[in-house]
Amino acid sequence: MRRLILALAAATAFILPAHAENVTVAVTAIVEHPALDAARDGVKQALAEAGYKEGENLKFVYQSAQGNPGTAAQIARQFVGDAPNVIVPISTPSAQAVVGATRDIPIVFTAVSDPVGAQLVKDMEKPGRNVTGLSDMLPVADHLALIKEITPNAKTIGYIYNSAEANSVSTLAALKAAAEKSGLKVVESVATKSAEVQGATRALVGKADVIYVPTDNTIVSAFEAAAGVAAEAKLPLYAADTDSVARGAIAALGFNYFDVGKQTGAIVVKVLKGEKPGNIPAKVAVGTDLVLNKKAASAIGVTFPETATKRATKIIE
Repeated sequence: MRRLILALAAATAFILPAHAENVTVAVTAIVEHPALDAARDGVKQALAEAGYKEGENLKFVYQSAQGNPGTAAQIARQFVGDAPNVIVPISTPSAQAVVGATRDIPIVFTAVSDPVGAQLVKDMEKPGRNVTGLSDMLPVADHLALIKEITPNAKTIGYIYNSAEANSVSTLAALKAAAEKSGLKVVESVATKSAEVQGATRALVGKADVIYVPTDNTIVSAFEAAAGVAAEAKLPLYAADTDSVARGAIAALGFNYFDVGKQTGAIVVKVLKGEKPGNIPAKVAVGTDLVLNKKAASAIGVTFPETATKRATKIIE
């Protein structure tokens, strides 16, 4: 009888899928704000759909650096010491901290605008080493087209960013190149921490016709501060992430970050099933939404053209 039980147990072990084993996925973000939180939730959802369920066969660990690069480095070192199956850094600063902390533990980054420029990978198609992931590289030419469509008289675009965030620096370069082709001018304003966002926005009043906020974690974490100044000055405020529209932007053409997280989670599943990160191409997220805030626009005298409202994914009344 004992032999029969052992035989059945052995047979069952071969029948069960590999992902039935307990795994640990450690996730970290530079700061908490709606877009990054949605990406984290999307990763967890993708894992659940693949059979990795928290409390059953998945230990899902999450830590935020609260906007502090030093804390991001500490979290990275802690995660390396904990030796999870995969580390998922959300945002460029967190990804840089984690990639700098280990060459062994698999890393799947997400919400990173320029993985090559941030020196996370040398090549998107062949990332190599222990790193791969998903980029949210911004379609800045499309963003400029949207700005011209909604506010055709705008000539100068104000750009608020943290100059220490590599993703925002690369986005600025792309924006300037695209703006030059469109006959537009870009004026910059820097905020190195969330407490400086209001002042950085105010510095653009009288200098810019509209304000454009990239997926800069420092600025987005204090988006309401920027929105308040813009509304008071009757400056149209555009965002690069759709979650910021409900927080005061008049419009955004961007990724749904829950979907970005799910796409990232699908890569994590591949790694958990045995694929080497360095052999998995790093990709740019697919699918963008146009979200409009009619209430915020009306408050500053902006009316959306029918061309925009017809193709909008969502309109906040």
